[in-house]
Amino acid sequence: MSGHVPRVVEPIEPFDKGSIDYDVLAYLIQLYGSAQGQRLHQDLRQKALDTASTLKPAQIRDASEAVLICYGDSLQRGGDRPLQVLGEFAQEYLDGVISGIHILPFFPSSSDDGFAVVDYRQVRSDLGDWTDIKDLSQHFDLMVDLVINHCSRENLWFTDYVTNQAPGKDYFHELAGVPDLTQVLRPRNSPLHTEIHTRRGVKKVWTTFSDDQVDLNFANPQVLLEFADILFFYARMGARYIRLDAIAYLWKRSGTTCMSLPETHMVVRILRGLIEVAELPLVLITETNVPHEENVSYFGAGNEAHLVYQFSLAPLLLFSYLFSDARALVDWSRQLQAPPPGCSYFNFISSHDGIGLRPLEGLMPESDIQRLVDAVHLQGGLASMRSAEHGEERAYELNIALFSAFQGLADSVAAFIGAHQLMLAYQGVPGIYLNAMVGTLNDHREMESTGRTRSINRGHWNIDELAEALGHTQTHHSQVYRALADSLALRSAQGAFSPDASQMFLGGGSDHLMFLRESTHQRILVVASFAEHSRSLPWPSELGPVPSMAIDLLTGRQSQSDQPILLDAFQVLWLDLAEGNYA
Repeated sequence: MSGHVPRVVEPIEPFDKGSIDYDVLAYLIQLYGSAQGQRLHQDLRQKALDTASTLKPAQIRDASEAVLICYGDSLQRGGDRPLQVLGEFAQEYLDGVISGIHILPFFPSSSDDGFAVVDYRQVRSDLGDWTDIKDLSQHFDLMVDLVINHCSRENLWFTDYVTNQAPGKDYFHELAGVPDLTQVLRPRNSPLHTEIHTRRGVKKVWTTFSDDQVDLNFANPQVLLEFADILFFYARMGARYIRLDAIAYLWKRSGTTCMSLPETHMVVRILRGLIEVAELPLVLITETNVPHEENVSYFGAGNEAHLVYQFSLAPLLLFSYLFSDARALVDWSRQLQAPPPGCSYFNFISSHDGIGLRPLEGLMPESDIQRLVDAVHLQGGLASMRSAEHGEERAYELNIALFSAFQGLADSVAAFIGAHQLMLAYQGVPGIYLNAMVGTLNDHREMESTGRTRSINRGHWNIDELAEALGHTQTHHSQVYRALADSLALRSAQGAFSPDASQMFLGGGSDHLMFLRESTHQRILVVASFAEHSRSLPWPSELGPVPSMAIDLLTGRQSQSDQPILLDAFQVLWLDLAEGNYA
């Protein structure tokens, strides 16, 4: 652990390449000293430029940007390579619907469904190979995980550590002496450190997530160099988005929470700076399942993440629909700040992980969070636990298939679709989890097989069985898929839903929410009902002049400005305030 607390230097000109390059050098010197920092700067800069020379220029980001989240083996067929099966499904069912695919870690791994990486530069042989990844990248923008905080105990780097061999012998965090760990925040309730028998005797290594996932030591500059090199390799293999997994835990310092420390932000700024200086066609996205203010700190001054996961949105949406009470969501939406220029949010309501509860801290009382936990239990889900600051256990995330979470509602399909349509309307890039997009239910068999609560929402589909389910219009799988696919395709044509289009809160209450999305040539009034019955709402006075007639893009239904806005149960409206019809 480092005892030095470096000062985060703000960029001089965030979008000037010369200034960005200077900032990268300054951060490297602060982290590693003058001589080492200058050598690293030259090496990293040249690697970035060499990589950029082999790649196509970046594409313009617009409203068509939407990402499917899935595992490499989420879809299977007999002896076929799952990555090829995924490609077939994507081209048949997702062409024109989504622009990108986040394939969760597809590397050889020893645990945690891919997040205990054994080899960062190989594709799991049972999934396919790099040819399959490159083929997918020809049709869709790929998001690839840079599992940056830790690696597997089976990784060759850790073998080096145990045997005291280069390069890995200095790649990991050892706990020496008696460091002050009383403030450390954890995402798990497993031991923070693990004893390892090495050639140098018994050592304690830092294991934030499990005893099979050993934390890497970024105070060693060679570790940073290694991971930058892996990032550039992924770019050459077809990645467009680089997801920095568990980045908030990266740097450790005695006497702190060891979360989101200044050094961690510097590492993110270094990676972003290299992307900007070399004009690499990459989007950097940080995965930080933490309270909202800490989460959005990863925008920096527009010089860290291009995209930040909007972690508070998922549990707020779930609570609003399950209890027909959107007050917390409304208050959060009212205070939501626009991201810096060139940056945006990554919005989602379901993912491969559970629905995090830490992002609700400060947004709703503990009693309401417990209500949400209890509601999920009633629908067959669970809550995983973490060790809090003073050692007590607290619920960390909800583990449940999202469609199962909605099963307690009288019209679960309408509510489920409405929740996604509202999520799609928020400023940012939407992410849609494959199992949510086809209405997958709780997979208790998978959970019992693996012994992991997250597996309840990580089930696999036989591609032929899924095609059959989607082909029958009466199944909820088909109804959900078609509604979400149509909504995504429609969204992609709306300039007001571009990531850089503005968002203005207009009003809301326990049972409704209104906000405006606006671009140069389009305004869309988003109206959401959380009520289990039909209702009407007055036009928001804050909206200003509106045309006499507005069209709901989702249904084609007209709304007259001199009449109340009519909504069915759980309905979401995208009201197009047509250009030229308002002052």
